[in-house]
Amino acid sequence: MENTNIKQAQFRTGDHLEELRRRLIYAIAGLVICTAISLVFGAQIINFIEKPYTDVMGSDAPLQTLAPSDGIIAYVGISLVTGLIMSSPWVFYHLWMFVAAGLYPNEKKYVYSAAPFSAALFIGGALFFIYIVAPLTLNCLVKFNKNVLGINSQFTFKNYISFITSLTSIFGLAFQTPTAIFFLNKTGLVSLKALSKSRKYVLLIIFIISAIATPPDVVSQITLAIPLYLLFELGILISYYANRQKVNKENG
Repeated sequence: MENTNIKQAQFRTGDHLEELRRRLIYAIAGLVICTAISLVFGAQIINFIEKPYTDVMGSDAPLQTLAPSDGIIAYVGISLVTGLIMSSPWVFYHLWMFVAAGLYPNEKKYVYSAAPFSAALFIGGALFFIYIVAPLTLNCLVKFNKNVLGINSQFTFKNYISFITSLTSIFGLAFQTPTAIFFLNKTGLVSLKALSKSRKYVLLIIFIISAIATPPDVVSQITLAIPLYLLFELGILISYYANRQKVNKENG
């Protein structure tokens, strides 16, 4: 009997690893296709993400490159991030389908709503950074350099693209908070009571994460910390109403 149980466990583990391999192949294939498309339209994408820079610095202060390869490295980098954003619905779908493979039937139904919600939040977080946070952060940094240090700001193309791509990814991932909370609650890993009691600790952790993940300026840290906490509360609210509907159905 014991040998049979071991063989069954090994079989289940093998199936789960095969599912992981299959889902990763699908997700990576979608990412590669969208990145290839982004490479074709890279110049238009760069013009779009340069808008926060031109809004702050003006069109008479173009970005510069210091090394021959800086331009192409930044071009590939922004194409990769754009490909990730474009393919995020496909990527998140397969990631959540892999998670669903290890869940009970009554838990799998939540995955089908989590996948599109995750993609929407990722895209929303990326656009929130580009349209709102990036101009505020750049303006703050430029004014600090000029008014406090007495120096002019001259950003290189490579450093600016690195700044945009890294923080765009960070904001996109940070906006996954409601999905994570909803899923943890629905699978019984964390209760709403525990989440509610942990608010002060969560707020502290959020500010620590914001300080680590963003440049050392108060504006960018606050513009990440505030949405993160609001998204935490949104996750609790969504979980509360979902639980309430479940109770009403059971009683009705």
